[in-house]
Amino acid sequence: MLQKLNWESVPTEDVNPSMARKIISGEKLMIAKMKFKDGFLVPLHQHMHEQVTQVISGQIRFWFGSDKEMSMDLFAGDVVVIPSNLPHEALMIGDVEEIDTWAPPRQDWLDKTDDYLRR
Repeated sequence: MLQKLNWESVPTEDVNPSMARKIISGEKLMIAKMKFKDGFLVPLHQHMHEQVTQVISGQIRFWFGSDKEMSMDLFAGDVVVIPSNLPHEALMIGDVEEIDTWAPPRQDWLDKTDDYLRR
């Protein structure tokens, strides 16, 4: 289905006191525009979805691998492509705005069963 949307018209979901997001989903991919407060930690997790993270403002420190053996800092303008099933964790350094894209869509985000973010 053809859709034209504007981020301003997409409802904001307050996932927890440090994370707010707007989600747009198609049949085969999903995009989310998110804001995080300084110090928020996305706990180590993995998923079958391929993920692309684009940093708009702030800094994100990622750790990759089941033992967090690889780290990477992303700043405004940086983009990382995270393969399917790669464990990852992310710390927000300063207030962060970023956009994530997944293929296929994250059903756990759509049906709000993403408990790892809601604690």
